[in-house]
Amino acid sequence: MDRRLIWFFALLIPVMVWSWIAPHDRFTWWLEAGPVLVAAGLIVALRARFPLSTLLLALAWIHCVVLLVGAHYTYALVPAFDWLREVTDGTRNNYDKLGHFTQGLVPAILTREILLRTSPLRDRGDGKPSRWLGFVVVSVCLAFSAFYELIEWWVAELSGEGTESFLGTQGYVWDTQSDMAWALGGALGAVWVLKGIHDRSLAKVLAARAGIGQSEHFAQ
Repeated sequence: MDRRLIWFFALLIPVMVWSWIAPHDRFTWWLEAGPVLVAAGLIVALRARFPLSTLLLALAWIHCVVLLVGAHYTYALVPAFDWLREVTDGTRNNYDKLGHFTQGLVPAILTREILLRTSPLRDRGDGKPSRWLGFVVVSVCLAFSAFYELIEWWVAELSGEGTESFLGTQGYVWDTQSDMAWALGGALGAVWVLKGIHDRSLAKVLAARAGIGQSEHFAQ
């Protein structure tokens, strides 16, 4: 297995075990930690055909940790953000906003990586990505954020269990809209700030893949 994946899981599994032990609400744990389990499975299943850039793997690990912490405490009860609320004289625990910011930031890099590797947007004819790339990436992330809000609503309506813990609205009437705004901010930040870092990180993976392909070709 790729050494980077070994590090990814070596650092993630202890956090997952901690998160699993005596969470605030077991049903909410499954709802919040479910995406981590799905993502981990996909990373392993696609490691040979579609290895991720190191930047994306690092951001995915951070996103998984954010989800697992929220799954353990529920988003409204994360102690560090309770302390932050008291220091800033706030009215709510805003850990959920961190969660939605990463929900925009990390999927933006993932979407960008997929498009740069599989779509016509990777080259506008002069060796540079299409000018539409950033717009499409941000649009996909905002659509995903809106769809996730629908999923939260459907789960809450159908289950009737742990509704407040899962939604984490804390009585804030504009919670859904602000969640999407934070995700939009994360996506815009990824496109503007991390673009160059991502290009270099992705280039290394593609170069390594090209080297492997040549080795296999010569072996034949």
